[in-house]
Amino acid sequence: MSPPPSVSATADCPSIAERGPAIPTARGAAPAQDATFAAIGLAVLATVFFAMGDVTAKFLTGTLPAIEVTWLRYVVFCLVVVPTVFAARGAKAMHTPRLRLQIIRALAVAGSAVLFILGLGHLQVAEATAINFISPIFITALSIPLLGEKVGIRRWAAAAAGFLGVMLVVQPGGSAFQMAALLPIGAALAWAVAAIATRLMSSEKPEATLAWSAVIGLIVLTAFVPFNWRTPTAGEIGLAVLMGACSTLGHWLIILAYRKAAASTVAPFSYVQLLFAGLLGFAVFGTVPGAMTLVGGIVIAGSGLYTAHREHIRAREARLAAAGIRRA
Repeated sequence: MSPPPSVSATADCPSIAERGPAIPTARGAAPAQDATFAAIGLAVLATVFFAMGDVTAKFLTGTLPAIEVTWLRYVVFCLVVVPTVFAARGAKAMHTPRLRLQIIRALAVAGSAVLFILGLGHLQVAEATAINFISPIFITALSIPLLGEKVGIRRWAAAAAGFLGVMLVVQPGGSAFQMAALLPIGAALAWAVAAIATRLMSSEKPEATLAWSAVIGLIVLTAFVPFNWRTPTAGEIGLAVLMGACSTLGHWLIILAYRKAAASTVAPFSYVQLLFAGLLGFAVFGTVPGAMTLVGGIVIAGSGLYTAHREHIRAREARLAAAGIRRA
């Protein structure tokens, strides 16, 4: 599963997401511009791997239970991420004073992954991807009671537009409606909970958050997967490794992108995944997104882009206020 724009595995951690290039001087302008172009390239490449992982997951759901597919992806993710984090930071990598929030975040991420892969089993990859991109809308709504944020009329208007986009894709009441469309909506809501939990523990090291999410998610899924287990073939194991590798590589590319440029620069390019999801879905399954899916996807993307823009403005004003600078 791909992360919605502005919320990757660790991109929603301020220590990474808000880390961009310093304001360029005349001498540093070119290197800063090069870093920005590199970040955009990394972000776009990440969407290719995310789409590949989602297409592979959908293929596997044809023969394996969705929770087993999710578990296999977590196995690969843990085998790569946990040793890497420990190699870089040692045992202190798992140190956290916010264990309760880490558990909540990990459970939300795992639940989001299961729901999304369940949805992939019934929907086109492009449809599930478009619907899943409404997560920023849920984050906006949840930020009021959980973070105490004030949401202005423009952000609510963007949220309403995003909801309209989802209705265009889902088409409730129409002949094309599928109950399975509710699954990626649930996945987006769960991911929003994970994003809120991450913001509440913004002082945590991103490496610790990533490791805790991987380990707890694998433990929880391991407890449930035996109840619906089907022994995979050698070919299915190979596809599972490919799926996990694509997801893991996509997340690392996003992390690198956020380290090279500001979140407001990188996040919008996450929507390129809609294009690759449609292309790969056609190449592998022969499916073509319907007109309403395309229109709805564009509306959802526009809503998300404007929400990201407003978040950037709000964060900038907060930094200026903290520095004692007032707008004229």
